[in-house]
Parts: sequence; C-alpha cells; structure tokens
Amino acid sequence: MRIGTGYDVHRLVSGRKLVLGGVTIPFEKGLLGHSDADVLVHSVCDALLGAAGLGDIGLHFPDTDPEFKDIYSMKLLAMTYKLVSERGFSIVNADATVFAEAPKLFPYREEMRKNIADILETGAERINIKATTTEGLGMIGKGEGIGAMSVVLIDG
Repeated sequence: MRIGTGYDVHRLVSGRKLVLGGVTIPFEKGLLGHSDADVLVHSVCDALLGAAGLGDIGLHFPDTDPEFKDIYSMKLLAMTYKLVSERGFSIVNADATVFAEAPKLFPYREEMRKNIADILETGAERINIKATTTEGLGMIGKGEGIGAMSVVLIDG
C-alpha cells in the first residue's frame, strides 16, 4: 500500500465557470487556470501521482502545453488514473477537503463523489469529500480563491 497527498489552489474570477469534482456549480465567479481549474480534481491527481511515485500534475500536464488549454479536469483524472493503474495500482480510498467561503458545496458532494469514483473505477463509498471555510482568513477567506487538499491510498 502507498499513500499520496495533493494540494491545489486557484483564484476566483468573473467570466469563468466554477467546476469542482467535475460538477459545474452555479456561481458568479469561476476558477482561473490553464484547464478548467478544478482544484478538487487537481489535488486528487497530485495525490495519485505522488502515491505511485510519478511526480506531479505539472510534470504530466504542464500549463504551457496547448493540448491542455481549457481541458475538462476529469479527463486529466482519467489520464492520471491510467498512469497509476498501468503500474498495477488500484484505489483503496481517497479523502479530500475543499476550502471555500462560497458557494456552499454540500448539495454537490454526492455528484462529485460519483464522478471521481467512476473515473477511478471504484465505489463512491471509497471517495470522501468535505468542504470547509477558512473563517474569513487569507485569500480563500476573502473570497479570492478556492483550494483543495487530498490524500489517496493505493494498493498494488
């Protein structure tokens, strides 16, 4: 068994869709990034890559590569999982926390879990997603961005 952690944060801006866990969430701002900037999925990708000893998301999907411009991050998760599974690893479980002052994410939690579980070829009961605020502190607390951190356990 091997464990990996991941973290990502992106700035909130007007004129972008807010996508978290592969779910488009109604909100007046979205995350700025080369891809759709799905911090939740990016943190899971980094955790998977770390657990398998395969570097990080920037190594495999650099933000300088036009191939990944505006890509749906669930595609990045699928490509990441392929790299990990080709090395004989499978998912034991994943646990993630999203840091955001707004919007409230609880109504989207189950859909996020299912989306991630489907890509990782596992049951949604093995994927846990939590959301919290930073109590008004820092860039996230001021509503300037959203962050996520994840831990993944793989076996193989």
